[in-house]
Amino acid sequence: MAEKIVQTAGRNQLGEFAPMFAHLNDDVLFGEVWNEEEPALTEKDRYQNTIFFPIGDPNPYGQYFVGQSYLAPVSTEQVPIFNVTFEPGCRNNWHIHHAKSGGGQMLICVGGRGYYQEWGKEPVEMTPGTVINIPVNVKHWHGAAPDSWFSHLAIEVAGEETSTEWLEAVNAEDYNSLK
Repeated sequence: MAEKIVQTAGRNQLGEFAPMFAHLNDDVLFGEVWNEEEPALTEKDRYQNTIFFPIGDPNPYGQYFVGQSYLAPVSTEQVPIFNVTFEPGCRNNWHIHHAKSGGGQMLICVGGRGYYQEWGKEPVEMTPGTVINIPVNVKHWHGAAPDSWFSHLAIEVAGEETSTEWLEAVNAEDYNSLK
């Protein structure tokens, strides 16, 4: 436990003249407030304090992820936008956004560090401000770097007869070679 801070505004001098001030200053401010133990923050809480959007709840699509991810709706009207947060080492499986016309997805990194990769191409590092436009029918994955939390806004591009085809997990050896 941290050393207790003891401070006085001069209780002996102010006690008779301003007893309530002496009590509030010495007992409440310096006694209770300054000596209050700060609650221990979880890693998730510490990360939440670094990003603007809420982390949300455990991702209902978690079966398509390796590791823990979270999902928070930002907008569900006009243009669906979700904040997706990945714990360090978490990534989604390879997947494809299909559409008869239109469709696809846009990712905007809002915190941490992660990766996006299209099938047959090198991974692209994502840091806050990185924007990725994912065309329809392109096999890809995205997720956190092995050592960092990661959040991106996922914006679904409007299209006709859209769907997501979830595929195999990212090869662990390939993922673990990322820095």
